[in-house]
Amino acid sequence: MKTILAVLALTATSLVAQTTTGRVRVVHASPDAPAVDVLVDGVKVLENLPFREYSEYIAVPAGPHDIRVNVTGTSTTVLQASPSVAAGADYTAIAVGFAGGQSPALDLVLLADENTYPDETGKIKLRVVHGAPSAPEVDVYVTTPFESLDNKTPLLTSVPFKAASGYYTVPVSLYQARVAVAGTKTIAIDSHRLVTWSGMVRTVVAVDNKGGGAPFDFIILPDLN
Repeated sequence: MKTILAVLALTATSLVAQTTTGRVRVVHASPDAPAVDVLVDGVKVLENLPFREYSEYIAVPAGPHDIRVNVTGTSTTVLQASPSVAAGADYTAIAVGFAGGQSPALDLVLLADENTYPDETGKIKLRVVHGAPSAPEVDVYVTTPFESLDNKTPLLTSVPFKAASGYYTVPVSLYQARVAVAGTKTIAIDSHRLVTWSGMVRTVVAVDNKGGGAPFDFIILPDLN
């Protein structure tokens, strides 16, 4: 009986937390920005986050918040935003663009995450974000590994910087994603072989090389499973 009551109490506590808090994770995708600290409402929640790294989800109270990105160990704010967080919702905040004054300038892309399993077993969900400030508009191809792109139609076309797709639901399989300059087959990013499994949910973020420019690469964020 005590065990059952303990489980019920834990479940109730979890449900209350879900109705009063949301979750936010932060991605550092600015190629020329130094490592950063992240403050939420004046409280430091992340420290020394380097380029191409990301945090776990952090629980924050539902409602509006002041988020500041500071150069690590200083009070120098390089990015500030005031998003509103919904109870029970998950978000990904991506710092993109250049911090050094060149265009496109440093900005914060806030995405609402869909951390639910695919409707069917044997499926995955995948979202793509163009976070590479030096890259032009791109087309995204998804094929079986090393399949020729001749006569292939891209999954996404003319994706601009800072744009994010919705979540695509596709069968579990071996895939290869290739990002090409829009309207061409000139490959800028190649995932090579991607292994998937049932129920996985991922966000793929295209990024510059450190300092900016090519060779371009990507970050795979583990949304769920």
